[in-house]
Amino acid sequence: MTREDTIQVDQFASVDMRIGTVIAVNDFPEARIPAWILEIDFGPEIGHLKSSARITDNYNPENLQGRQVIAAINLGDRQIGPVNSQCLVLGLPDADGRIVLLSTDQPVPDGGRVS
Repeated sequence: MTREDTIQVDQFASVDMRIGTVIAVNDFPEARIPAWILEIDFGPEIGHLKSSARITDNYNPENLQGRQVIAAINLGDRQIGPVNSQCLVLGLPDADGRIVLLSTDQPVPDGGRVS
């Protein structure tokens, strides 16, 4: 990273990252890169949002259902084929390049903001 890559703290703070629980996982056969369509419950204030997530290498519907995930919820909707993706689920690549989801080590209330 160089000094030119530095952003202001308020720029980072403007990304609204929240915790939510995956309540539904659906196939996304139209995806060019294999993905799941996740429905995530972000609590009563935000409600349910959908996300197209390219995480099929490490996750199946059984181990996603009920899992808490962290997502950016204020980036705007993105049309991905027939799916309106409303949030961006956050993860990072493992040693093999497969995405591993960011989460918490203890359950927390849905809708909690990352701080």
